Amino acid sequence: MIRIKENIIAFSKWSAVSILIGIILGYVGFLFHTVLEFATEVRENNIYLVWFLPVAGVVIVLLYKLCGMEKDKGTNCIISSVRKEDSPPLILAPLIFVTTAITHLFGGSAGREGAALQMGGSVGYFVGEKLKFDEKDKATATMCGMSGAFSALFGTPVAGSVFAMEITNVGIMNYSVIVPCVLCAVTGRLVVQSLGVLPSFYKVSFVPQLSVIAVIKIVVLGILCAVVSKLFCMVLDKTHSLYEKFIPNKLLASIVGGLEISVLTFVLGTGDYNGAGTAIIEKALVGETEVYAFALKILFTAITLGAGFKGGEIVPTLFIGATFGCAVSPVLGIDPSFGASLGMIALFCGVTNCPLSSLVMSVELFGGQGLVFYMVAVAVSYLLSGYQGLYSSQKIIYSKTKME
Repeated sequence: MIRIKENIIAFSKWSAVSILIGIILGYVGFLFHTVLEFATEVRENNIYLVWFLPVAGVVIVLLYKLCGMEKDKGTNCIISSVRKEDSPPLILAPLIFVTTAITHLFGGSAGREGAALQMGGSVGYFVGEKLKFDEKDKATATMCGMSGAFSALFGTPVAGSVFAMEITNVGIMNYSVIVPCVLCAVTGRLVVQSLGVLPSFYKVSFVPQLSVIAVIKIVVLGILCAVVSKLFCMVLDKTHSLYEKFIPNKLLASIVGGLEISVLTFVLGTGDYNGAGTAIIEKALVGETEVYAFALKILFTAITLGAGFKGGEIVPTLFIGATFGCAVSPVLGIDPSFGASLGMIALFCGVTNCPLSSLVMSVELFGGQGLVFYMVAVAVSYLLSGYQGLYSSQKIIYSKTKME
């Protein structure tokens, strides 16, 4: 009887808190989505704005310095806070909001979900502080915020809920936070949807019948996606290290990085690799892509984030996965549209080490058809991508090859 009473109290408490956080992040997510869409439209209609990217980089560095966030660890700070190793300040939310918008407006290659995780985590942590929660409950509130913001921005409440539980300690999912994360994610999605933003959903043109040959083809694609995911993480890490070694001054690094992106954009004669690149993802999912598109996106994203610009790595990951999957599929005898969708999911798993989130995302983005193939691609990519990922604060609790 005492246990039932405790459960009812906990359910009531976290229902109220998670819905509150979800409502806040739903409106923040809608505003963030609207601002980024506007910034993207302005940049695409005025491509010359990319020449001002070095100035934008200086503004971003100065804003972080003004707010006392020179040593900001980005999404790693949010992940660490769940393990009670960090305390994300509320100023992180508006700061990452503004600086991500600046990055997108002037043509830096970055996503938005990384920024959403930072906004959501810092808002959740702040609510936990104001409600005088202990460290464990503040960690739960932080995870609430992560799931709510991810769901609001990406339109995948189930994947958002699972991702918040899976990303911190891979191999261990703390089910005590399942109700708060789910309610927050659903609330955030409902708020954004009520304001007219529909969830992302893509139609795959052809899914093969289950057969030995089809599975072998998917295994090979999963292996290739694991290699690309390792390459992407390695290039991101190496580029960041090179900037720190040769251009330790952050102001100068942002100027150099901004100039590099500007020159590359005009040498290539296209803005396809600036911003998030959602339009290119949509093209890949109907079987249209350049063979080298994934490599150029890796380069653009590494320079942008390595030089100190802000945003996220997840949408660039989906861009890289979709274009790579689309490009390599004809060689493997896979439909390019289906290959692009498999590439998106397998690469997402490879860089985040989150197989369950990846599998759920495949259902929310592409429907349940071909689920077994996505499962195969995810499993192969997870195992072969190793222990490196986008977030250094992430801990992989269990070996990927042994029960230890």
